[in-house]
Amino acid sequence: MLDHEIESLEEFDDVVEATGSLSGWRLQSLDLRGRDGALASAETDGAVFLGCAMSAESVVRVQENGGLVFPPVPKLPFNPYRGRLYTPEELFSGLAEGYENTPDAGSYAWFRRTKSDGDVFSSMLRAVHDDAISDALDEQLVGARVVGVMGGHKLARGSAAYAGAARLGRALTREGHTVATGGGPGAMEAANLGAYAAPFEDGMLDKALEMLSTAPSFEESVGEWARAAFAVRDGWPGGGVSVGIPTWFYGHEPPNAFAQHIAKYFVNAVREDGLLARSNAGVVFLPGAAGTVQEIFDNATPNYYQSRGAPTPMVLVDEEHWTRTLPCWPLLRALAGERPMASRIALAGSVEEVPETLARLRG
Repeated sequence: MLDHEIESLEEFDDVVEATGSLSGWRLQSLDLRGRDGALASAETDGAVFLGCAMSAESVVRVQENGGLVFPPVPKLPFNPYRGRLYTPEELFSGLAEGYENTPDAGSYAWFRRTKSDGDVFSSMLRAVHDDAISDALDEQLVGARVVGVMGGHKLARGSAAYAGAARLGRALTREGHTVATGGGPGAMEAANLGAYAAPFEDGMLDKALEMLSTAPSFEESVGEWARAAFAVRDGWPGGGVSVGIPTWFYGHEPPNAFAQHIAKYFVNAVREDGLLARSNAGVVFLPGAAGTVQEIFDNATPNYYQSRGAPTPMVLVDEEHWTRTLPCWPLLRALAGERPMASRIALAGSVEEVPETLARLRG
């Protein structure tokens, strides 16, 4: 598929210099106020400018020549036309002055004010933003073998289960997979932490777990919880890459700082379906509650009907949890029956069994 998007000034300059035309291109969130000359000389018929800062003269000229301009939206805590995924540093900018002063908190506050006001403009902004995030996520994951790791947000730092989820993320990343999680706290953070720890010596993860245990839960203080994570990152910069896919729908759950790339959505249904659909190398379900149960069967349905192609592996971890506490495994196995997905589901006793189990199910 051809890429018709220009997302940096370098790309803009290269295209204009090479072809003299922007026709057919989609330009996202560029500051073009210093490119009046290039905009005046280039063909712009059929070009679409999404949230680009431009001089008034350039806007008029582009429109007269057949281009379409969607101007930046003022006074928003987020950019609906963004061309790239978020970073933890971006979402937590201003954390030193309190979490409530960060772009993440500001976007959640905007969402709470507008989600039920019936304003079609607010609805449009959310939809445009989430579609732009999906596009950026697909670009980030081109060619990646993605393993989704699902699990409860209440899993506390300092617990054995948290450490186990972190070891799992590390093992999967070292095998060449891209770990993708719901991007929040608990088991999600632990798996992203493990991915971040993958390039370092094994002892690094033990030290990181000890540092994080001083702020076990975001519920006490989001600021202290996040600062502990950034302290780990500062101590070991340049960690492994993983993806977090959180949502402002659950805005009380902050994103974690260990996912290098964050695809944060307003619409939770789009976020959940997108996370599972992009987990092309399988999904691991750690112990969780209602949200994780929903994700199990959200993933089972396309595997059952093969609506996304051949079924992908599903591994439920912790026999006690998934057969007695929340008995999803018997239902999942009965649902699979004699269908092709039956050979792609498994119940693992511990996180240590997961990499081998995934490999067997894929084989």
